[in-house]
Amino acid sequence: MARTSTARKTKTEPIRRDVKGEISAYKRRLILEEACHLFYAQGYEGTTLEAVADRLNVTKPFIYSYYRNKAEILREVSERGIRLCLAALDDVRAIGGTPMAQLKAVVERVTSLIIDNQEYIVVYQREEKNLEPATARDIRKLRKAFDTKIEVLLDEGVASGAFDIEDTGFAAISISGLMSWTANWFLPDGKRSASEVVVQTLKMVTHMVAAPK
Repeated sequence: MARTSTARKTKTEPIRRDVKGEISAYKRRLILEEACHLFYAQGYEGTTLEAVADRLNVTKPFIYSYYRNKAEILREVSERGIRLCLAALDDVRAIGGTPMAQLKAVVERVTSLIIDNQEYIVVYQREEKNLEPATARDIRKLRKAFDTKIEVLLDEGVASGAFDIEDTGFAAISISGLMSWTANWFLPDGKRSASEVVVQTLKMVTHMVAAPK
């Protein structure tokens, strides 16, 4: 007699979406984007929450339902750039590859992110003085973490013979500065396109670190 299987078929559990959470995140993002535009154009001190609400065609209490105050909005605006750059760097490191390949990938992705989030970067640089002291310290720690991770990557390149760098700490800060300063001078309608800026930045960094063949 044939044996019957006693195994039970398992049903695939349906994926439950957090629609309420998605809508809340979407509304917060809209507030953040409009506030950043105004901070960039008019300055943090010259922007009121009423102006942000007017741009969104909502009431000021609507803003308060997602952010406690203007300072909290400035914190998120200021954190955005460095958090995106850190995430990109970590993604590249997780994929692996030679030190040069990783460095090129980091420079390409981070420079592109800085251009895409230009207003956020510039607002942070201009308005750091208006951040709450604890927030300013936290963001500086994130920037330091980014530089340290670049330095570790450069150390690996030196150890492998791919890089010729006398001071990897200084080189890491220089590379970070070269990329971040792009936000201050890049013009979307300027003579250099975003892709050209990324390519030229890649060439400069490569020449900075590469060991002679």
